[in-house]
Amino acid sequence: MNKKLLAQMKARSEKRLGELRTKLEKNEIREDDIAAVEEEVTTLVEEVQALADEIANLDDTTDDNEDTTTEDNTTDENDDATRDDENDSAENRSGMLTPEQRSRINANIAEGLNARGHQRDENKNKQIRSAFAKFVVGQIDETEARSLGIVTGNGSVTVPEIIASEIITYAQEENLLRKYGTVVKTAGDVKYPFLVKKAEANVNKKERGAEIKETDIEFDEVALDPAEFDALATVTKKLLKMTGAPIEDIVIEELKKAYVRKEINYMFNGDDSGNENPGALAKKAVEFTPSIAVDLTAADAGQKMYDALIEFKNTPVTEVMKKGRFIINRAALTVIEKMKTTDGFPLLRPMTQAESGIGGTLVGYPVEFTDAADKKGEPDTPILYFGDFSAFKIQDVIGAMEIQKLIEKFSGTNKVGFQIYNLLDGQLIYSPFEPAVYKYEIKKVTPPSGGE
Repeated sequence: MNKKLLAQMKARSEKRLGELRTKLEKNEIREDDIAAVEEEVTTLVEEVQALADEIANLDDTTDDNEDTTTEDNTTDENDDATRDDENDSAENRSGMLTPEQRSRINANIAEGLNARGHQRDENKNKQIRSAFAKFVVGQIDETEARSLGIVTGNGSVTVPEIIASEIITYAQEENLLRKYGTVVKTAGDVKYPFLVKKAEANVNKKERGAEIKETDIEFDEVALDPAEFDALATVTKKLLKMTGAPIEDIVIEELKKAYVRKEINYMFNGDDSGNENPGALAKKAVEFTPSIAVDLTAADAGQKMYDALIEFKNTPVTEVMKKGRFIINRAALTVIEKMKTTDGFPLLRPMTQAESGIGGTLVGYPVEFTDAADKKGEPDTPILYFGDFSAFKIQDVIGAMEIQKLIEKFSGTNKVGFQIYNLLDGQLIYSPFEPAVYKYEIKKVTPPSGGE
């Protein structure tokens, strides 16, 4: 259906609403007819809104030259019916409407006459995404970008929510700490209390003669302090000038990769110069040392590893164990996949039903691997983390993500830089009485020199 015909149908419904309002103002609607009139008004309002939405979402390339003869005939029939209604109403004015009834119908009619078309979410998001990318790459000016809902200022552009959510969703897929941690979206401070001194209870079998002794309990708190977060992506000028290329997809994809690499390192290692994170997983997880060191080259390495993993998963307190899971690096995965216990069972068991990309269990607990868990400079060292990763608290500051275009900085290489800026903090927070995550680094065992 073309745009002109939709507009004519909308105008016809609006005309009928206007006629009903006129009759209402002239007291030409009887109380006996109120149910029928209200039903007609409701139907017309729904039709007007639906037509307005269709027009708003109609493709501009739709043919506007379709035949509209049917609409004109229908209009004449409606006009005749309207005149008949007016005559009937004029003949009998008994049973007038109350002010409340008249006000209610008038309000419904006004809603229909003031209806505005709404773009479908996917169309609106597509428009915002395209406008954002075009402004970033210089295809539209600041005035046009603002008219399309893009917030700009001081050479930067705020990343729209639809694109920011894409970047964060991608980050969640790649960053297991964001996937299993606790994320808080707020612009204010976020503080987490934790127990540093336990209370001691009293017991007394005899009849109490003295007052109950006071027991001390003490808490401390960690306040998430979002750091200024920068990541840089570059795109060649040649690529930007290729009009056939999906520029917005290229820009967003590069920003995703640059941002996530920086975020993952901040949360797992927290060793960026000047932007250290004391609550990073590698720094805050409690070191675990098995009672017997595992020699990966020994014939019984599989059984020894199994025993060490049993000790490892039984180290946290019960509450942590109940919510426990493993996050390991690729080196640990490679080692464990090859290992079997002395009775021939593999250490890594397939899950009965895979979930969220998890393909197996380790001593009864789900396991996932990520290269982010590597030890810096030693990717071949097997690293395993076990615990309740919901204790890793992440704060995303609402509306903080921005993009800045850098032209001069990379002009010598015919590239354009896009610097993404965000405010973010992520820390592993737990009470010293209940460590939430433990870390097991499988170190090489050096055999004793000179004999057995």
